[in-house]
This record gives sequence, structure tokens and C-alpha cells, in this order.
Amino acid sequence: MAQAPTDPSTVETADPEDSSPNMIVYRKIEDIITRMQDDKTGGVPIRTVKSFLSKIPSVVTGADIVQWLMKNLSIEDPGEAIHLGSLIAAQGYVFPISDHVLTLKDDGTFYRFQENLARLQRAFARKWEFIFMQAEAQVKIDRKKDKTERKILDSQERAFWDVHRPVPGCVNTTEMDIRKCRRMKNPQKVKKSVYGITEESQPQSPVHVPSQPVRKTTKEDFRKQITFLNVQIERHCLKMSKVAESLIAYTEQYVEYDPFITPAEPSNPWISDDAALWDIEMSKEPSQQRVKRWGFSMDEVLKDPVGRDQFLRFLESEFSSENLRFWLAVQDLKKQPLQDVTTRVEEIWQEFLAPGAQSAINLDSHSYEKTSQNVKDPGRYTYEDAQEHIYKLMKSDSYARFLRSNAYQDLLLAKKKGKSLASKRLTGLMQSS
Repeated sequence: MAQAPTDPSTVETADPEDSSPNMIVYRKIEDIITRMQDDKTGGVPIRTVKSFLSKIPSVVTGADIVQWLMKNLSIEDPGEAIHLGSLIAAQGYVFPISDHVLTLKDDGTFYRFQENLARLQRAFARKWEFIFMQAEAQVKIDRKKDKTERKILDSQERAFWDVHRPVPGCVNTTEMDIRKCRRMKNPQKVKKSVYGITEESQPQSPVHVPSQPVRKTTKEDFRKQITFLNVQIERHCLKMSKVAESLIAYTEQYVEYDPFITPAEPSNPWISDDAALWDIEMSKEPSQQRVKRWGFSMDEVLKDPVGRDQFLRFLESEFSSENLRFWLAVQDLKKQPLQDVTTRVEEIWQEFLAPGAQSAINLDSHSYEKTSQNVKDPGRYTYEDAQEHIYKLMKSDSYARFLRSNAYQDLLLAKKKGKSLASKRLTGLMQSS
């Protein structure tokens, strides 16, 4: 039986986009959204919420959406319902009105439904002329709409561009004016004419730049890379637990010296207008706290004038005071006026480092040679290497012996004893009264 010829014009060609995986997912999501918005079949309740001095129209809460998904799609796990709702929100069908994070939260966050995102995508892809005509008509209609409807349409448009946002590196015109951004990038090329019209400089013809040949990796490049990686491997790294322990120990050590945590004795002069604390700190009779602080580190001894004098006396008793005097002389050199630096550098050299110097210090050969070269071009930091060597020498040897010396221990015990006697006297006076 012969078949009649088929008219090609009557055959409908299938749209390949309609059968794509994305469009299948969109149709399933749209079916769920349609059921959600159907009040007759028990959809999600859409209501207008009163806020401070305003109303938020046509919103649903995230908790209502999660409950609806669990009830109507036979979902037992709330986490699965939240995950499904987040997938729907990621496509822009449901969007929050307070921020631009396209996820679903199981709380009182307000959401709105987007109107048929899949059909809007197809219209954008094929019907630009129709969109242009619709836009002109929409402008006329928008002028007649009330404020509530305009808010809903504005939030829906923002949700659409949250989904179809520009790729990284491109200017997002929904957040920044493209003309303003252009002026910021090329301020010298945008000028205003006398008529208020933008004048741009004449565009230059593109200049052909020949591509550089790719250089082959040599053995030297590999050696440099190996050296770099070895240095990174050998870097001394501290565990976070060790860092935390050292920080806690440091904080506990200095807690009684922090006036914000421990009240100052006898009183805080910034609060009570009593300058007794400053007088005690300036006196040559150090308090028990100051003497105890000298044992924390050698820097604490060198910062305190009284501690520095006590340390110097101890070094004189051991016939090694030249180390500390050299260190102090170099510190003073850094504060000298520029016109006096050359003279002072020569004086320090003659006193501590020159052959047959009166107070010669013990330097290693490397530090001595480097310092000898620096003296030829004197400056405030000529003796930096020598000072660092002497500092390490005092810290590892002299400072440890100073803390064990009878002079320091007697001073520390005397201050403790004086403090205990004072507290006993104060207690006796309070009891007698």
C-alpha cells in the first residue's frame, strides 16, 4: 500500500535544547514549583509580612518550603529536603530577598518564587526583537503599577542576574556602572569637551609584537628549583600547639605587669592622680616586681636603668665589663647627630677594637674583619655585627651567672622580705584599729 508523500513543511523538527539534560531538570523543577504555588492542592502559604514602617509582599519562609518538600515528596530526612531546596534555589526558582546567597535555610528567612526561569532563558536566546518590544511596553506598564508590584518585579530581576552573573574577571554591571569603571581604568583617555560630550583620544593601530620563543629548561634551572625546594623543606616550622603554649606562658609571666589586668600598686596615677607609682619607678631603689622582671630576659635588665647598673657592677666584679660598655656605646652611637658619627666611630674603635686597646673585647674573626671594613665607611650601624656577637656572648654566659649571683639573689630576697614586713605592719594596724 503506497504511502502519500509527506510534506516537509508539515514536519516539526524537534528542538535539541528541549531534550538536553538541563531542560529535563528545569521541567521537573518547574513542576515542583507549580505544585508549591497551587493553593487548591495545598501549596506553600504565600503571604505579606509586616515589617518596620513597611510591608514585604508575596513571601514564604524557608521552614515552610522544607516542610512542604518533606510532606509532598515523601522525604524523611530534613537534610535531604534542605539539599533539594538549595538545588532549586541555585537555579533561581526560589531566591532570598535579604541577600544574594542562593541557598535554602530551614528557618524564618523570607523567599520569593521566580516566574518560569526556563521559558525566560529560551526567550532570551531567540527572541531579542520580541524582548525589545516587550521592554518598551513594560516601561509603560510599570509607570502605572503600584509600589508593591514594582518591588516584587525588582527582586525577581535581581534573582535572575544572581543566577546568570558575569564570569570571574568581567565587570558586573548590576553592581558597578560600566562608564564609571571605564573612567577609573583610563582616566587620561576620557576628557570632557566644551559641549559636555566625551572626547576620546584617537585609537592607535595595533602593533604586531613577535611572540617570544619558548626557552627550554636547562640544568641550571633545575638546580635552582632543587635548591629552592630544599630550603623550603629545611625551614624550621613550629607546631600550632607549641606556639600556643609559648604564647600562654608569656602571657602568664607578664600578667602581673599589665595594668589592665592587675591593678597597679599603690594606685594607678592615670585614675587616682597619685604620682607615687611613677616616683617608685624612677627611684634607684627598685621594687620587688622590677627585680623579679630582670630574671625574664636580658632585654629586661638592659631596659631598666637600675638593672643595667647592677649588671655592670656584676661584670666589673668578673673583669668583663668592657662587653656591656661596648654594647652601650654602640647603642649611643645610633642616636648621635650625623656630624658626630665619624668621630664617635673612631673613639669606639680605639677604645675597644684597635690593636692594644685599653678595653679590648673578644670578637670572632668573621665579625672583626667585617667591622674593620665597615670602619672605613663609618656610619651609625658600623658596629652592628660586633654588637650582635657581644650581645649573644653576654646572654649565653654573663647573664646566666648574674641571675645565679649572690648580688641578684640577695636583692630579690630583700625586696620580698621588705614586702612581707610591710604587709604584716599593715595587717597589725588594721587589727588595732
